[in-house]
Amino acid sequence: MPNRFRTILLFGAPGSGKGTQGKILGQIPGFYHLSCGEVFRSLDIHSDLGKTFYEFSSRGELVPDDVTVRMWEQNIRAQTVLSRYKPHSDLLVLDGIPRNEHQARIMDKHIKVLAVIHLVCPDKEEMIKRLRKRALKENRADDAREDVIRRRWDVYEKETYPVLAHYPKDLIQQIDAVGSPAEVLQHMLERVVPIQNQHFSNPLG
Repeated sequence: MPNRFRTILLFGAPGSGKGTQGKILGQIPGFYHLSCGEVFRSLDIHSDLGKTFYEFSSRGELVPDDVTVRMWEQNIRAQTVLSRYKPHSDLLVLDGIPRNEHQARIMDKHIKVLAVIHLVCPDKEEMIKRLRKRALKENRADDAREDVIRRRWDVYEKETYPVLAHYPKDLIQQIDAVGSPAEVLQHMLERVVPIQNQHFSNPLG
């Protein structure tokens, strides 16, 4: 399919640090990071899509997959028009989308996935402790509740983890998420820099 965005997916359970790593990577020239959370936060609630999103969210319901992808597509096109994201020179780094297999199938017509960086958490209980500490540090008491955290993990295991099966095994690269952010970043750069070099010409020559 022509005109698909060349993409790396950041994938991992809650607490694996994919959002943190994505933000750091997005500061490096040649990479553009976009999280699904940013798409929701930047939505114009007066637009047609914004009104649709609000209808579902105000009832506490999940936004349908096709609406989520349309919101993402509208956002990424806007970033392109504003020249924040330059598809010819920037490798797109996504986290938080696709969240399930249906979203992955819809996204196939928009993105060409060059790699899936899977941040692996071998110790679930350690990750739950990490999430609690992070929520308390950021003064988000509701997110620090263990039952809330475990529910997020359940959703991940039932809906999001199966997304990995949608992509060819040779595209999936595992990185141990347990370690300092600098260590994890080092391992990520070892995987993503060669991909960037292979698919994009160096603008500095």
